[in-house]
Amino acid sequence: MLARQSVRLFHLPFSFMLPQKVAVERGYFREEGIAVDLVERDRRDVEVKYIPAEETLTDDYDVDLYPICKWESIRRTWDMGDGRIVANGTFATLPYTVFTRPDSSVESPSDLRNVPVGVNLRTGQEYTAQKALEEHVASDEIDLVGCGMPTDRLRALHEGRVDAVTLIDPHSTLADHLGFQRLLEYDNHMGIVGSDDVDRDLLEAFLRAYERAVADINADPDAFRATYLEMLEAEKAVAPDVFDDVDVDAVCEAITVPRYEVPEPVDREELDDHLAWMQARGLIDEDATVNAIVAPL
Repeated sequence: MLARQSVRLFHLPFSFMLPQKVAVERGYFREEGIAVDLVERDRRDVEVKYIPAEETLTDDYDVDLYPICKWESIRRTWDMGDGRIVANGTFATLPYTVFTRPDSSVESPSDLRNVPVGVNLRTGQEYTAQKALEEHVASDEIDLVGCGMPTDRLRALHEGRVDAVTLIDPHSTLADHLGFQRLLEYDNHMGIVGSDDVDRDLLEAFLRAYERAVADINADPDAFRATYLEMLEAEKAVAPDVFDDVDVDAVCEAITVPRYEVPEPVDREELDDHLAWMQARGLIDEDATVNAIVAPL
């Protein structure tokens, strides 16, 4: 076991990060010799995205580890020098879903040609949506529009400011109950970024604790429903109008806790493919290399 090591761990209060919080609450990090300080932002202070756009987490927030979309982990480590990538994975059986209004003329993914699709720009939604839509629409005919947080995207769809939006559960289930139509699903890819203080021993201890939390949730998902639904409750507090026309209790009853997976030490070959995809679309500097963005663990 490691000698007790203090770690500032950034937490995204999204459905796919439930194991991280469970590992903290059940003391699994502590038992691995990691004294975790969970760094969270108040949802009421977040207008666009949880990961600060202009500030670095490893320097400005003094964070040692932070989870983030895999594509954004590439951009952030290269463009901002905000740590290096140490792990990646899908994290959970939680696909993104593209929703449209029930009266929409968009009936298939190919109908999204030059149609505004609401995402949260410079987050996983932008990159994963771009990649998924390219299987149905030419790259130069994809129109991704920044609409902010999940409830903001639902509002934009309802008001007709966009013709489609991307969502992930529990907001996907909320969209179902609001009468919106599912059009397309695709996987969510995540990464974990570490500061220079993260070494192989610390990463392995972190992943062991995370794995114990995953095993607990997968063995008895209903035991974690209350924690899983906390984000939806937070959204209701900041955007009550989105919930006016829906039975919130019925939404909560319909939501199921997903099956989770354990992130793995970073796969350089897979990451190199993602990097090449981004470079081909002008999303990152052509000089970026895997060796510059992956931790030498």
